[in-house]
Amino acid sequence: MDRLSRAAQIRRGIVRLNRRLRQERGEGGLSPNQLGVLGHLRRHGAATPGEVAAAERQRPQSLTRVFAELEAAGLIAREPGTADRRQSVLTLTEDGRRALERDMAERDAWLATALGTLSETEREVLRLAGALMDRLADTDPRS
Repeated sequence: MDRLSRAAQIRRGIVRLNRRLRQERGEGGLSPNQLGVLGHLRRHGAATPGEVAAAERQRPQSLTRVFAELEAAGLIAREPGTADRRQSVLTLTEDGRRALERDMAERDAWLATALGTLSETEREVLRLAGALMDRLADTDPRS
């Protein structure tokens, strides 16, 4: 199997699993963009809207409404920057952390049950694959 075929097979598996995990979220849950913003702030701490947008591979204008919704819901806080008072800094609130954890817990519960159908070796392979996919997500092969 050549490199491109391998990549396509991995992509198909990721896409199908991601679709299934989205289906396992409760009604009225957070949108994918909201999850992306909250997840970024949880992983990396306080950030400017531009930093979050760049990490999510979006333009800041595309996330303006998302930032406003999260702030109105009390899931993030926006404060003036210390270096440049015109620049705002976003932080995850405790309510935001809890909302993100609830959302993840629903999907984690389904995945834990599904993983129970696999052998210990298969589960370990997927655990390692998960760590590698995290690394790949932060890689820019063009640089």
